[in-house]
Amino acid sequence: MSVVIRRHELSDAEWVALSRFLPSSGTAGRPRSDDRVVLNGIVWKLRTGSAWRDVPERYGSWQTLYTRFRRWALDGTFSRMLRQIQAEKDAAGDIDWLVSVDSTIVRAHQHAAGGGKGGTGADETADHALGRSRGGLSTKVHLACDGRGRPLGFVLTGGNTNDCTRFEQILESIRVPRVGPGRPRTRPDHVIADKGYSSRRIRAYLRRRGIHHTIPERADQVLNRLNRGRRGGRPPVFDQAAYRLRNVVERCFNRLKQWRGLATRYDKTRESYQATVTIASILLWI
Repeated sequence: MSVVIRRHELSDAEWVALSRFLPSSGTAGRPRSDDRVVLNGIVWKLRTGSAWRDVPERYGSWQTLYTRFRRWALDGTFSRMLRQIQAEKDAAGDIDWLVSVDSTIVRAHQHAAGGGKGGTGADETADHALGRSRGGLSTKVHLACDGRGRPLGFVLTGGNTNDCTRFEQILESIRVPRVGPGRPRTRPDHVIADKGYSSRRIRAYLRRRGIHHTIPERADQVLNRLNRGRRGGRPPVFDQAAYRLRNVVERCFNRLKQWRGLATRYDKTRESYQATVTIASILLWI
């Protein structure tokens, strides 16, 4: 029997790709709701940015959808999906390891406030990657994507966090497992980033790891180096042709923000919003 695929639902190919990684119930008792229906409801909710209570009844009880979403977010199901799909793409030679790094700010809706303290920190908003500024609460998504504009790794912080302070975390979030034996791949061939990541610490970090990079100098750094004369040293190597390829990360953000539940943050907790970004990333890879 053919399945009618409605707007914002998974296609047959997407369902086949994802269903392999869903955990089984593993318990006796009443059969649980159909995984495809539940996953379609979750995707519909995140694509539209609707409240859980407003998800159409054809997907079943909204409490079931929310419970399953939170369970899979907390037990790492969505993260494992993303890693395994990346591993298969890498084994097929379908990852371009010319990596671009950047960040984007996401405005937090008032419904995102009020989550309980989650981590070891004392600040509730910091625990859940929410930052306060004059514009209100916001979250910043720091992301590294491959040369074809697909997310390899990301880090969530408050929207008032400086980009360069999270550069190392972004690169360390890249862990593409091997299909066979071997350690996960964590090192890009080349990294491209804008002036916000121009610092001695970042350049030294990339040199230690043997990663080629293209990062332009800020105007004040150029002036300081020239003012020091010979002591200022030589300017860092800058490949203008490679830097033109940095726009892939902007296009990646553009595609991710087609998901209204990602473009505006409604989730109270870090884990839920991280799962939202992960699900959107998974479907970009598929």
